Amino acid sequence: MKTINQPVFHLNDGITATHLYWFQQYGVIQFKGFLKHNELSTIIREVQQVQDHLLQNNIQKVNGIPLKFGTDVDGSPLIQRIAFASHYSNTLKDLLKDQRLQSLLSLLGPYTGRIGDNEKDGLVVNHYVNSSDSQFKQLGWHTDSPRDLFLGSRILPMLNVGIHLDNCPKENGGLRVLAGTHKQSLLQLFFRKKYFIDNDPDKNEIGFDIEAGDLTVHDGRLWHRVQQSPYVGEQSRRRVMYIPIITGAYQPKTANSPTPFYHKLASLKQYLYGGKPQWTNAKSAIVKS
Repeated sequence: MKTINQPVFHLNDGITATHLYWFQQYGVIQFKGFLKHNELSTIIREVQQVQDHLLQNNIQKVNGIPLKFGTDVDGSPLIQRIAFASHYSNTLKDLLKDQRLQSLLSLLGPYTGRIGDNEKDGLVVNHYVNSSDSQFKQLGWHTDSPRDLFLGSRILPMLNVGIHLDNCPKENGGLRVLAGTHKQSLLQLFFRKKYFIDNDPDKNEIGFDIEAGDLTVHDGRLWHRVQQSPYVGEQSRRRVMYIPIITGAYQPKTANSPTPFYHKLASLKQYLYGGKPQWTNAKSAIVKS
């Protein structure tokens, strides 16, 4: 595994020229301590309350996006991927208005962007844990850009912003990227890896030593994956909130939105390896923006 020896960056007063230069070079940047300890505790509590609400109401799909279910280390039910989480929490909704997050729009360069809390999959909470029945332990190589094609538009600039809720040093798995691939050709964008199927380490991949409260940003064209933790149980837990920063025409999702084809493919893959596709006969949520 390679390193890019990033300086320690903070997002105290927004994006600086140094931040912008680094991001343009590598397509990824890490900011330390975005959430303080007390803020982190509040956010974790809110995420738990959102999960409790979804489980209690047997909601399996939000705005057309299927939720991913698993089992926690104590055997209790667990939602391993929540879409549009901010629609169920005023605290999470207020977090998206943080001016430091708004400053990240400048990383798009000449493009005009916005935080897509009502678009794509909204604020996503990914919850990775290794347990006997966990369905979400890793995520294969992919970029975020081709989903635009499935949604009927051309590939547009976007950023994926991750707010990390648990400590995750490199040896515990977590985010891996191929730095600089945001500058690749369209051929490489589509065919460098087998989307979501290829989980193999790459000799050029870069990992991150992440502490709870850190924030990462990567370009949507950047190849990345999530490495499975080598540990089992509580030590393997990794929770990350992902916020899309997008460009182009405003395309909000509603309770009547269809399930995007790429999510159906993911469910079919799960079915082939055992389990029922979650997008069939699922109860959908009606949420207020």
